[in-house]
Amino acid sequence: MADPLHRFAATPWLASPALAWFFVTVWGSGYLATKTGLQYAPPFTFLAIRFATGVLLLLPLALWWHRRDPLRWPQAARQWAHIVVAGLLMHAANLGGSHYAQYLGMSAGVTALVLSVQPLATAIIAAALLHERLRTWQWLGVLIGLAGVALVVWHKIDVRAASAGSVACVLFSLAAITVGTLYQRAFCPTVDLRAAALVQFAATLAMLLPLAIAIEGFEVRPAWALAGAIGFLVIFSSILAVNALHTLMRRGEATRVTSLLYLTPIIAVLLEWLMFGVVPTALASAGVAVTCAGVALVAWRPRRN
Repeated sequence: MADPLHRFAATPWLASPALAWFFVTVWGSGYLATKTGLQYAPPFTFLAIRFATGVLLLLPLALWWHRRDPLRWPQAARQWAHIVVAGLLMHAANLGGSHYAQYLGMSAGVTALVLSVQPLATAIIAAALLHERLRTWQWLGVLIGLAGVALVVWHKIDVRAASAGSVACVLFSLAAITVGTLYQRAFCPTVDLRAAALVQFAATLAMLLPLAIAIEGFEVRPAWALAGAIGFLVIFSSILAVNALHTLMRRGEATRVTSLLYLTPIIAVLLEWLMFGVVPTALASAGVAVTCAGVALVAWRPRRN
């Protein structure tokens, strides 16, 4: 039997470019939606509402999906455990850490820059554990992409606002998203993503709701902007974009796919320009070009004679 980790190795990377660009656009837009939502609720409360909404939305969807094409639920306790662990890493730990870092004063620029290290971390782990061999130009592309992201967000960086607590939170988030992405690929390679989403949302809610009540008192200022941010993040980020990421991970090498994350700050900058009139600086524009060059190097497959 073929190794499930390489089940999709024969499929060309990003067999669906539209899916890749959808993921990048939605993931980048999430920065603005999160920034909006945190104005009305502290991090754990905001996330608890987000995933409670997700569970309520997915329950009727799961019934509808099941009638059309029966969901494949985990068959063993170990499968349930793997799905839950991956979900807690991808959702509760990753988002809880990054949101709380900003709540403690870390600027969005510093947060984005630290989290953009994920492709580099993924490349190192994938090379060591998943035996993904990167060419010299791919390693160069990873580093160039990171440098480009630094240029894009440089004007927003204020290291004076980074406390020890916020640094610890964002590093925790970085570790969670890196390990969680690889964990789901390694231990849940054929899981039904529809069933997994419901299980992971429920597990994340079960972890975050007690924290929201105990630490933050579950304080919320109701507003239409909060509802809009929650709706966007639940439907587009937590459901569609996360499933797109896992689908792309199944189709290609981990480093190639996660290098797309370098492009998300660029999407955020462009949307901020279009929506709020914040014109990118010359340095940020140069960073866009550098980042795209880095991603292109990671993705490049030379033709074989």
